Amino acid sequence: KFARKVQGENQDIKKALAKQLSGLKVTEENVEACIKKLKLSHKPTEWNDNELKQLSSELRKLKPMIIAANKLDVEGALLNLDKLKKKFPEYKIIGCSSEIELALREAAKKNLIEYVPGDSDFKIKGKLNDKQKKGLDFVKKYLKEYDKSGVQEILNTLVFEMLDYIVVYPGGVNKLEDKNGNVLPDCFLMKNGSTALDFAYRLHTDFGDNFIKAMDVKNKRPVGKDYRLKHRDVIEIMYKK
Repeated sequence: KFARKVQGENQDIKKALAKQLSGLKVTEENVEACIKKLKLSHKPTEWNDNELKQLSSELRKLKPMIIAANKLDVEGALLNLDKLKKKFPEYKIIGCSSEIELALREAAKKNLIEYVPGDSDFKIKGKLNDKQKKGLDFVKKYLKEYDKSGVQEILNTLVFEMLDYIVVYPGGVNKLEDKNGNVLPDCFLMKNGSTALDFAYRLHTDFGDNFIKAMDVKNKRPVGKDYRLKHRDVIEIMYKK
């Protein structure tokens, strides 16, 4: 139906497909490159099912992909994970257990344990009933074997490695607090290579438009608009009011 519509309305296939896949940030150049690589006709009604599948695969390769191999807590899962990694060496595959992570976060939310997502252990801080104790014993056994639930590792790998983001905190030189006294309540994900001016605009348009300088809070030194941000920088923006 899509192919017939494109051809019937005499649309450019690369523009039509790019528009259809705009939510995935697929560009016209991406589509054109894949069509040329596969030596496809620019008339989509002439594509067979196999060619369409090949085009889909090529377009998918353009985007970073990570496979979350869930249910690592199930018996035999580790063997299956090894098989997956051998069968698909081109993909980043990380084993995880969303059920373990959910149990940890729910227990932490109820103040039964002290747990930081991604940690390899937790501390009991509340009174547990028999059911809770049994459940957390199972979780502890899992963590001892696999070191972590895997969920946070997947998120960190996706954001910081595959998408190439860094974390930047807004702050002041004397106190790293907001106007209400909360210590660094927020952090911002910035693309690696972003500058102090980019960060100013991310905080507020007025900060960017009226930028004077920025302060590297950790080292207590001024930096210019072209200063390249580093992971976990704490930056204060000075601007004309």
